[in-house]
Amino acid sequence: MMSALESNFGQTPSQTVGPYFAYGLTATQYGYDFDQPFDAVLALDNARGERIRLEGRVLDGDGVAIGDAMIEISQPDGTGEYPSSVADAEQRGFRGFGRVGTGTDPKNRFVFQTVKPAASARGEAPHIDVIVLMRGMLVHAFTRIYFDDEVEANAADPVLASVPAARRSTLIARRQESAGAVTYSIDIHMQGPNETVFFDV
Repeated sequence: MMSALESNFGQTPSQTVGPYFAYGLTATQYGYDFDQPFDAVLALDNARGERIRLEGRVLDGDGVAIGDAMIEISQPDGTGEYPSSVADAEQRGFRGFGRVGTGTDPKNRFVFQTVKPAASARGEAPHIDVIVLMRGMLVHAFTRIYFDDEVEANAADPVLASVPAARRSTLIARRQESAGAVTYSIDIHMQGPNETVFFDV
């Protein structure tokens, strides 16, 4: 039962998990008048690697696109290297980290402008590390994105090999080319028969 004080101020963060990240982490995207340290652009003009657009939706158990999800990605550049400092990121033209919410896109998508990563370690396939957060989640969900045109490298990747064969497709982004632009598309299914593989990290 709420006290008189609680009823005056409504529910607190301990009573409900709201989309506070929209205000605190993706402020510019949602129209707040202060800056955010990271956004959907990882690669600037001098970034090394093939320029790509990475896009997709976060879907609930009914296959409906979620409009208040936040996606964070981390990846190396097209040489397999991560920036080691702010100065290094500026010199490379590559930030290595991006963050975007799904709530301002007309189709509730996440869209990143980046480069296709190279493998950062021997035996690994090129991939992007992904964190998903949304209303009602107390803990981030961790997953990866691999690429459908890296068949040989994917077959040798130890993490992908640890996933049951029938579920590996949930981690594979599909390449499309149009007018010289390259897009990789993947949907993240939070529940249901096509649920994306998530990892304990």
